[in-house]
Amino acid sequence: MKLEGRRTAAYVGAVAGAFLMVTGPSLAASADGVRTYPIAPGSSVNVRSGPGTGYSIVKVLPTGSNVVIFCQTPGGTVSGYYGTSNIWDNVGNGEYVADAYVKTGSDGYVAPRCA
Repeated sequence: MKLEGRRTAAYVGAVAGAFLMVTGPSLAASADGVRTYPIAPGSSVNVRSGPGTGYSIVKVLPTGSNVVIFCQTPGGTVSGYYGTSNIWDNVGNGEYVADAYVKTGSDGYVAPRCA
C-alpha cells in the first residue's frame, strides 16, 4: 500500500509539473488551490462596481497585481492590453475588471457565468 501511495504522489506531481510547463508562470494557484490571473504588465487597472466603464470606480489595482476570477459576465466592450472584449471578470463582491486587461490565456470565458 505504501508503494502505491508513493506512485500516486509521483503521478500527481508529474501531472502538476506538466501543467505548469504548458500554462507557464502566467497562471498561479495559491496553497488552497485558488487560481489567480495577472493583470496586464505595466498597467494599473480600474475595478468597477459593474461590468462596464459607465460604472463607478471602486478601486485601482496597482501594476503587478493578480486577481481571482469568481465568475464572468458580458458587459461593455473594452479595448485593452489583451485585445477587445465585452467580458468582465468578477473579482470580488460588486467588483469587476475588464477581461481585456487580465491574462487568462483565452479570448473566451475561463470561469462560470455570473448569476
